[in-house]
Amino acid sequence: MLQILAPDGHLTAEPPATVDSRGLYRAMVLARAYDRRGTALQRQGRLATYASFEGQEAAQIGAAAALRRDDWLVASYRDSAAMWHHGYPLELLIAGRTGHERGGAPPESVNVLPPSITVGGHMLHAVGLAWAERYRHVDRVALTMFGDGATSEGDFHEAMNFAGVYRVGCVFLCQNNGWAISLPTERQTAVAALADKAIGYGMPGVRVDGNDVLAVYQATEAAVLRARGGDGPTLIEAVTYRVGPHTTADDPGRYRTEEQTEAWRQRDPIDRLRRYLHAGGHWTPDWQDDLDREAAALVDAAVAAAEALPAFTAGEIFDATFAELPPVLAEQRGWATAAGGVGEPDGGG
Repeated sequence: MLQILAPDGHLTAEPPATVDSRGLYRAMVLARAYDRRGTALQRQGRLATYASFEGQEAAQIGAAAALRRDDWLVASYRDSAAMWHHGYPLELLIAGRTGHERGGAPPESVNVLPPSITVGGHMLHAVGLAWAERYRHVDRVALTMFGDGATSEGDFHEAMNFAGVYRVGCVFLCQNNGWAISLPTERQTAVAALADKAIGYGMPGVRVDGNDVLAVYQATEAAVLRARGGDGPTLIEAVTYRVGPHTTADDPGRYRTEEQTEAWRQRDPIDRLRRYLHAGGHWTPDWQDDLDREAAALVDAAVAAAEALPAFTAGEIFDATFAELPPVLAEQRGWATAAGGVGEPDGGG
């Protein structure tokens, strides 16, 4: 398993020459602040069910940091950190969790698809995007992120098989956090490592310490460069752990012990990178205080912006689905507008 940074913060191998360790640390600090606020907002009744990712910041930030800004990112419901780092606005991520449709409409300049709730289904879209870019003679690649449970879905097989056969520029990154809700990895697959599944699809498989942001960055960077050069896809298994529940509707105490979780807390990805930076004279308590204040302010602003979004009118619900409404939906739009008695931005329905 590829590792560059040990849990105590010392290097076990040379770090990537292109990595910005302080920038990665800053991003992980903000991601954790967002994640903890998300859980708090759900408990206050201000968000719907929330899927936390604490403990997986290195896997998400390290992978997203290896992309070029115009590359594609196609992620799951647990991958807010990666989505934000690749340009998806925090306020839209929060809005999506409130049920507001605008949360699923990223700016046109952001090559990130809305988060996928269907387990594994989004991997097919990533392959399609990568294939489309090839047809356009563009060297953009697509990175898709998913959990260990998704590798047991048929969509995983279809996406991996198609990508392997046509050698599309797609990188598959599995965050193996040990649990598909309550099912441990060893009970859903017979392979010793999920990365071993790559051989069945004719692509390289790489296993990496998912709590080591430097190792994740290096593995993803290599896979992205391989894809961009026309050499086909790669499967990366980032071995990590979610220290929280599957979602705020879950009780992990029913299927795992606190001792297991505490052992993984000792391998915390943020603490690991902080120790490394501190040893090199690149981290101070004052800088940490500045980062914490910055993160809190950014999250506060995002929450305020999300909660200030106006509700959709009856007509806009239809307008956001089709560029040109079919006659039957145009008729229904008229009924909804008349029945709702709400104003229409474009003056009619």
